[in-house]
Order: sequence, then C-alpha cells, then structure tokens
Amino acid sequence: MIFDVETWSLFILAAGVLILLLASIYSIGPTQIGLVRKRLGAKLPGDNPLAFRGEAGYQAQLLMPGLRFKFCLVFAVTKHPWVQVPAGQIGVVIAQVGQPLPIGAKSAVYKPEFGNFSDLNTFIDKGGQKGVQRPVLSPGTLAPIHPAAFLVITKPEVFGQPISSDLSTIAHKKGDLSYKAFGLEERQLEVTRISPHPTEAGRVLDMIGVVTTLEGEPLPAGDIASRLGGFKDIEALETVAAASSTTDARLIETILGNQNDKHSAYQDFQRFLELGGKIGLQHDPLL
Repeated sequence: MIFDVETWSLFILAAGVLILLLASIYSIGPTQIGLVRKRLGAKLPGDNPLAFRGEAGYQAQLLMPGLRFKFCLVFAVTKHPWVQVPAGQIGVVIAQVGQPLPIGAKSAVYKPEFGNFSDLNTFIDKGGQKGVQRPVLSPGTLAPIHPAAFLVITKPEVFGQPISSDLSTIAHKKGDLSYKAFGLEERQLEVTRISPHPTEAGRVLDMIGVVTTLEGEPLPAGDIASRLGGFKDIEALETVAAASSTTDARLIETILGNQNDKHSAYQDFQRFLELGGKIGLQHDPLL
C-alpha cells in the first residue's frame, strides 16, 4: 500500500502529538511530590523565587501523588521525596520565601496556622518570614513540604532545592548538601534526652539539663538568669507572708519550682518568647 505525502504528514503529526502527550504525563509516587518549573511566562517580581500567578520559574503549586499532566513544552517537572524525619531525630526548617526577618531577629515568628509547613499559601498569606523557623519537625514527621520554598535539615539528608547561590554552589561541588553546610553538628539534630548517668563505681547519678537560649530580649540589669515573669510571684508571697502564716517552705518551693509546662519544656520556643522569655541562661532546668 502506497501512502501519499498528505497521509504521511498526518501520520508524522499524529505521532509527534502522541509523543508530546506521553512526555507530558508524570507518575508521582505515593511519597513523592512534583516540583513544577514553567519555561515561559512573565518575569518573577523582585527576588521572589516562586511563581504564584503563573510567571516563569518554580511554581507554588506542587504535583501530588498520582498521574499528573503538565505540557512538556511549557513545563518541566522534577520529583522530590516527602520530608521524613527519622525516629529520635528532629528536622530544622529554613524558609526560602516570605517576609524578611525583623532587624536583630535570628529566627522567624511562628503562627499555629503554619502547621508543619506543608501549606505554602497559608504560610505566605499569614505573613510567614524567611529564615530559620522556631519550631522543629518532630520525630516521625512525614510531610509534602515545598522543596523550593523550604529546606528541611535532618541528620541523614537535607530536603529541598537550595535557592541561594552559595548553597547551590556547595550542592553542585559536593553532590548533596548536609547539615554541616549550615554550621550544625550531628548531636544538634538528635532529640535531647535527660537520663541518669551510671558511673564506673556502679552508682547512678541523676542529671538535669541547664538551658541557655540564643534569642530573646536581653536580661534586666543585674540578672544572671532568666525566669518567666521575673520574681514578681516571690515578691507577692513575701508580702503575704508578712501579714499571714505563709512559711519559708512555700517560698522555697516556689523558687525551686519550674514553669516548663507553659512552653513544653522549651520545645515551643514561640510561646516561650511570648511569655517574656529572655536570652541567655535560664532559671528553669530540664529534669
């Protein structure tokens, strides 16, 4: 059977369209996300690395698990794993998008609406800030976090696509980023445990954790450690004691007691600061 030129042209065109369609279908695994980069479009405003209105560049909207379609001549898709934090470890989150940190701040203000940072639009709409986030991801966390919006540092690996030129250069030279590129040590990414310490003589010593915070308002003049609320409660008890039968034992109990329940033993650092926590040595140890 002889095909004329028109038939061959239609066949080639149909084959080309089929190839393009097949190349535009992406299979995203059950623990993967698809990062979409638009090849053509308006330029992104300012230094924003993500497109929220269809501009060229990395798109804010991710492809979730399943079969997804993105026309390959317009979009490129790369697959990334969900963030997974191993048992006994934590994940440090660094936002690459959002508002700049206030002058002097070392970490970003956290709001409950941010959750585990898997909802990028909420993070941006509610005023999320760039930089290190105050909460860490707890052991066992499994979340589809935007790889261009956030970096998540764990001991085994760093999740996300670095935007800054410095980190991109390190990643290119070494193949992958590690926690060392952020000035962290391995022990800092492990859950802190306060446990009894056995000695060579067979005795077991009880241990406490003395806490020093690296951010917050400065201590009042003359103070060597920060205590939530200062010592106003002690002063009030002393005033009552002068006019009643309040004992020294109660004063001692109040002074030696701690307020760690108010901020989950320093795990809720945002709450700690909201309650007036100061930078430096803390009055309340971890028991």
